[in-house]
Amino acid sequence: MEFALSEEQAELASTVRAVLAKQADSAAVRAAVASEAGYDAALWSTLCEQVGVAALGVPEEHDGFGATFFETAVVLEELGRSLAPSPLLATVIATEALLAGGTDEAKARLLPRIAAGEIATFALDPGPVLDGADAAIVLATVGPQLVELAPSRVEPLETMDQTIRLATIWAEEPVAIGEGGVARARADLVAAASAAALAVGLSARALQMTVDYSKERVQFGRPIGSFQALKHRMADMLARLEIARSASWAASYALATHAPDAEQLTRTAASYCLETATHLAGECIQLHGGIAITWEHDAHLVFKRAHALGQLFGAPHEQRARITL
Repeated sequence: MEFALSEEQAELASTVRAVLAKQADSAAVRAAVASEAGYDAALWSTLCEQVGVAALGVPEEHDGFGATFFETAVVLEELGRSLAPSPLLATVIATEALLAGGTDEAKARLLPRIAAGEIATFALDPGPVLDGADAAIVLATVGPQLVELAPSRVEPLETMDQTIRLATIWAEEPVAIGEGGVARARADLVAAASAAALAVGLSARALQMTVDYSKERVQFGRPIGSFQALKHRMADMLARLEIARSASWAASYALATHAPDAEQLTRTAASYCLETATHLAGECIQLHGGIAITWEHDAHLVFKRAHALGQLFGAPHEQRARITL
């Protein structure tokens, strides 16, 4: 059995990585965070129009590419590596909820808009909504129904990780557009798997930053990467990253194929990948030394993203508690 990306999936990852390398370097990420929108609208437009990231999971009859959630997870991993703030996470969750529980009329009306790049979000809980201030399509569940909301008031919230945007939404007269139970269940699992994919990309970023620095930083006349103790720590980082990637891919594939063990694999992946990202972010800071605690260095962005992902859709111990045995 070959457990690897197909040629098309590898090309998708390479294409997204090239776009992000060109338009989402450290300076661009910091500029996007400081902007009024909180993300780079030009980058989002490029990803949607030239790569089609928002249309990947949308069926062809609704102007999408008809790919699976696995292909979307491949893109999310690359976004996690780049640290770029992006509405893709919220849009993917809303898309999967709509596909799972929406009526045919709702899908025909909303999915083409999502495929074209309109931002969508799904209110998983009564509290803050991911990308709520930017979303043109807001979905939620009210009782047994999947509903579309028309916000009457939106209040953006401050976040520890400025690359993740939350908002409080007030809305009246929700419009029923489908079955809430299956939509909510699908959205919950997709959110956990998406967080795992982002965490894998973030872990890869933390490891690469650490290895690159260990080759450049000289102490006692030698690059610090030549010291055996640091080699062991970076080797451990690599081992954890590879296990996390395998877990994430397994979960994403199970969700894409609607496998019977999808929930168990997803909760396991989320738990392990989120803990791995937190651990590797800490190692990244420690092995960089004093420079890592400066505002100018990107290590603090990695650290904050790791801890934010660990709380966004449930902490690792909460994911383990939800595993169905």
